[in-house]
Amino acid sequence: MVVKNEFHGKIGRTVAESEPWFAVPPHPGEDAPNVILILMDDTGFAQFGCFGSDIDTPNIDALAANGLQFTNFHVTPLCSPTRAALLTGRAPHAVGMRSVSNFITGFPNQLGHISNHAATVGELLGDAGYATFAVGKWHLAPMEQCSAAGPFDQWPLARGFNRFYGFLDGETDQFHPELVSDNHPVDPPGTPETGYHLSEDLIDNALRIISDYKGVRPDRPFLGYVAFGATHAPHQAPPEYMAKYRGKYDEGWDVVRERWFRKQIETGVIPPDTVLAPHNPGVKPWDKLSDNEKRLACRMQEAFAAFLDHTDKQIGRLVEGLRRMGQLENTVIVLHADNGASQEGGPFGVMHEMKFFNGIIEMPDEAIAHIDDIGGPNSHGNYPWGWAQCGNTPYRWYKQNTHEGGVHVPMVMHWPAGISPEQRGTKRDQFVFVSDIVATVYDIVGVTPPDVRRGVEQMPVTGKSFKSLLADPAAPATNRQQYMENGGSLAVVADGWKAVLKHTAGQSYDDEKWELYDLNTDRSECNDLAAAMPDKLDEMIARWWEEADTHGVLPLDDRGVQLFGARFRARSPHPENRRYVYRPPMSSMPGQASAGLGGRNVRLVATVDYSPGNEGVLYKTGNRNSGFSMFVQGGRLVVDYNAFGDHTEVESPEIPAGRVNLGVRLVRGENRRGTVSLDFDGTEVASVEVPLYMSMMSSVGPSIGFDHGATVSPRYESPFAFTGVLHEVVIEAGQRSRAVEEAQAKAEMGRQ
Repeated sequence: MVVKNEFHGKIGRTVAESEPWFAVPPHPGEDAPNVILILMDDTGFAQFGCFGSDIDTPNIDALAANGLQFTNFHVTPLCSPTRAALLTGRAPHAVGMRSVSNFITGFPNQLGHISNHAATVGELLGDAGYATFAVGKWHLAPMEQCSAAGPFDQWPLARGFNRFYGFLDGETDQFHPELVSDNHPVDPPGTPETGYHLSEDLIDNALRIISDYKGVRPDRPFLGYVAFGATHAPHQAPPEYMAKYRGKYDEGWDVVRERWFRKQIETGVIPPDTVLAPHNPGVKPWDKLSDNEKRLACRMQEAFAAFLDHTDKQIGRLVEGLRRMGQLENTVIVLHADNGASQEGGPFGVMHEMKFFNGIIEMPDEAIAHIDDIGGPNSHGNYPWGWAQCGNTPYRWYKQNTHEGGVHVPMVMHWPAGISPEQRGTKRDQFVFVSDIVATVYDIVGVTPPDVRRGVEQMPVTGKSFKSLLADPAAPATNRQQYMENGGSLAVVADGWKAVLKHTAGQSYDDEKWELYDLNTDRSECNDLAAAMPDKLDEMIARWWEEADTHGVLPLDDRGVQLFGARFRARSPHPENRRYVYRPPMSSMPGQASAGLGGRNVRLVATVDYSPGNEGVLYKTGNRNSGFSMFVQGGRLVVDYNAFGDHTEVESPEIPAGRVNLGVRLVRGENRRGTVSLDFDGTEVASVEVPLYMSMMSSVGPSIGFDHGATVSPRYESPFAFTGVLHEVVIEAGQRSRAVEEAQAKAEMGRQ
């Protein structure tokens, strides 16, 4: 008799002659702790209250007061690499995530996803018997694979998480998010008008999942990965939180930054001899700004503060939910940011990021007319450099940079069962890197990462457990040397020394200058010792190259346009001929998993069976901030080309009854202008000139036969589904110019 399943009993002719055997499912033990990894997005070192700011974060502060506060914690300069290092315990380049998952370069250090040779903490704790879930931002799968068509092998459920609720791209609108539940798109359960906000929705789902797990299997511990969209742009918060901070930052970033800096010294967050770094290039002294520059900047900082405050409230709801369920005592909570505060707002801040990425610098005197939109559903804003540097106090530079402002972020750990009362509320100033977190979790739980998992050879976990620091504040740092790289900018930290090079794309490394800092005495990188200590600098540079070789960092890559073009490689859903056929019913799609209308000539044809009285959207992409909508209303074909609130509309004559091909042609012209023309069965019936032809239209993707979310056009309300028969929408998109494609690539890097 052949038995194909695992069996260690005995099979005879009868049951009496046989011995049964029952497989025992894995279980980590009755005392195994739950684990929750909470990740904030684009949050600077100083922005939590317990790290220096005056923003209300009482729930995060309480975790620090009853746990440990890590003041020398480092990450990568960008979100996807940090997430890859966090979830695998390995170097981001080694696991294929050098940059954001939107790009695939053809080299092992940038796969657009985590290598299958690097099992995630979800996979390994799941193997050990944990229940697992993730809510919030993923951004660890190639974006072209993030539609309902998949493939799904790099989505959360395929990488070790039993449940997922969140979004797959690098950002989303907090009032109208593009959501996925497990492996399928879903609509938000509410609207801004009903009080909906994504951060609240994420915690609602996290608590529901935990209750589901513990209600049925109270013996089984869980792993939760809670990755907020906050505080990544767009900075959006409920109106009562916006009102709370109105006028609070009128003193300006110089006064506020100095106050936060003094608080950091007084509370021991930074050494008392730390120097406050000077203004980054492009950051003006506050008293040199015009009145409109000040008003705009203050409102944008208010929106950020409101967003963070509101997020802190949701963290409090999560903690209180654990307390009510009796789970808080033995839950390891680690909370930190993925990189420093964002520089994508530019010198003045931006009301709408897509405007900035279209090369349109909206000056404060113009933007001030829309100041009351900031923070609400009609905004997609980000604050200016001055407030970002304030958020990174006391450091230099920002997210994307390998200087401390980009990589030195706040971290808090809370575990009542594992941190003694004597140690609670104390600080740890030993160097820790993001990949060390999962190594520590494995150490706490007692999981040994395997050499081979399910037949796939595994890379070693290179993070260093810092479990020894939990009981002993004087224990030595376990991570003694760590490299960093982003877009060709380099850094290495070893025993408190740091060498760093801020690279300019296209520049020869031979013409660029390394800097050298002793972080033991110069935490804010203000005293460059490169000229005074050339031998030490050479030693540190050699260390960087050793680390680069060990962790698969090479080749160094500062490309822009070529990375975007990699989307159109063989067998991509975005082929060279760029012809798409969409047939309803279809789920909504992320922008990068669909046809792009920006910056190129495009032909759209919707084939319908039309009867008088039929109305509704045929195709739309974008939202109320910017986008394109093709719809039928009042018996006519209508296009609304929404360029950041400036609506260019064109209407056809009456549509003939019966089967008809309703066509739209978008043609890029000179000097950012263009035309939109309408046709019936190929015969042009109307046209209009577009004064601003967008290179990047929106990060919000299309919907077919309806308009999901925040409607592109004010002429209808969502979903305005087409009431006739829509057979298909065919989209043929021409090649972008190199200049437009390069701008889009740079914008994508900036947006993430």
